[in-house]
Amino acid sequence: MSQHSAILAGFGSQLPEKRLTNEDLAKLVETNDEWIVQRTGIRERRIAGEGESTATLATAAARKAIESAGLNPKDIDLIVCATITPEMVFPSTACFIGAALGIGGVPAFDMQAACSGFIYALVTGASFVRSGQYKNVLVIGAETLSRITDYTDRSSCILFGDGAGAVVVQQSSDRDRGLLFSSLHADGNGADAMKCIPGSRFPITTQMLAERKNFMTLKGREVYKFAVTKFEELIREGMRACELTPEQVKLIVPHQVNQRIIDSAMEKLEMPLSKAFVNIDKYGNTSAASIPIALDEAVKTGRAVKGDAIIFVAFGGGLTWANAVVRL
Repeated sequence: MSQHSAILAGFGSQLPEKRLTNEDLAKLVETNDEWIVQRTGIRERRIAGEGESTATLATAAARKAIESAGLNPKDIDLIVCATITPEMVFPSTACFIGAALGIGGVPAFDMQAACSGFIYALVTGASFVRSGQYKNVLVIGAETLSRITDYTDRSSCILFGDGAGAVVVQQSSDRDRGLLFSSLHADGNGADAMKCIPGSRFPITTQMLAERKNFMTLKGREVYKFAVTKFEELIREGMRACELTPEQVKLIVPHQVNQRIIDSAMEKLEMPLSKAFVNIDKYGNTSAASIPIALDEAVKTGRAVKGDAIIFVAFGGGLTWANAVVRL
C-alpha cells in the first residue's frame, strides 16, 4: 500500500470578463429572466471573448493554483486537463497549457468525461501521486461551452458558460488529508441524453452545419431525473465509505448543473441547503470547470479551510457520474 497521500495544495480559477445576462438572452430567444431563474437558478454566465480559449483560461487558472501552492511551473510533474471543448481535436489542450507555462517536456494529456471530467482528472492525478511517480500534478477543468452552444435553442442556450479552475495535487505524508475516497461511473447506453456529435461517426459536413447539428444537445427532463437520483446516491456513498455523518461534512461542492436539482437532492439528504456551495447564479453550467471554480471560491471566501471534509459530486454526458471525498 502506498505511503503517500494526495493533498490539494493549491487552487485557482479564471473567468472571462464578458457577461451574458438573462436579459441579453431574452433578445436572442423567447425567454425571460424570471423563467430562467425559476427553472435553473442562473442569472448570468461568462463568455469567452476574442483571443480567449479553453487553453488561455486554463493556463491563467493553472498559474494561480501553482502560486497558491507556493510553487513555480518548473515544479509541476504532470498536467491533466478535463474538457469537452478542447483547444483543437489535437494536440491536447494540456499540451498547449504546458507550452504556455514554459514547461515543455512535462507529460500532459486531456480527459473527457463531460461534467464529471474534473473528478475523473483529480482521481487520475492523485493516483500518480499516491504511486510515488509524481510529486506535483496540475489538475484542471476548463471549458468554453459558448463555442458549442446553439443560441437559437432556448432550452439549452440559457444553461452554459465558460471558465476554468485548477488544483495542484501534491504528495504528502499526512495520511489524514487529501483524496480519501472516490468512485467513477459511466454508461454509454445513455449517450443520447447529452451529446455533441461531430466526430468520426458524423464528420462535419455543410449539411450538418446548415442543420445546426454541430452544437450540443440535451434532453432536459431525462437529465434532471438522472441527476437528482445520482446526486443523493453519490453523497451517501461518499459519507458511508469515509464514515462521515452529515454534520462532519463541511461542504458539498457539486457540479453546477441546476439550482433545483441541487436543492432537491439536499432536501432528500436532509442536509441544509447552505451546506452546498452554489455559484451557478453567476456562472451557469461550466461543465468540467464548475467544481474547481466553486472550490477556489469556497477557499478564497473561507467557506473551506484546512482540515474540512468536502464532497464533490458530478454527472454528465456519457452518461457519466462520479464523486470524491477530500479533506483539505
